[in-house]
Amino acid sequence: MDFLTSSTHLHITTWVVALILFFVAAFSAKPKGIHMALRLFYILVIITGGALFSVTMGSDMGMQYGIKFLLGILVIGMMEMVLVRKAKNKPTTMFWVLFAIFLFAVLYMGFALPMGQDFLA
Repeated sequence: MDFLTSSTHLHITTWVVALILFFVAAFSAKPKGIHMALRLFYILVIITGGALFSVTMGSDMGMQYGIKFLLGILVIGMMEMVLVRKAKNKPTTMFWVLFAIFLFAVLYMGFALPMGQDFLA
């Protein structure tokens, strides 16, 4: 399982693909197959994120990584709520706003914490 925790590349790849699939499904007329593939990527994001989280459990920033983990779960929840409510022809505005807020928060924390990518170096 060292390939899950040696770097953040696998985790970043899974959530980038999940975001792309989410936007394709959200703006597609019949997103059934895409939604199923997206659910697979939800699981992959959670597995890779959980593996990275387990590495940071003993560090002094464990609580901040825990908050980031919870925010990531909330992002996935809002993605799912948008797609399910869209399929049922119910309003999705509140869930889009919550999705944007949680996504911004989790990306900010992810890149600000020590395990994140340093774009300025």
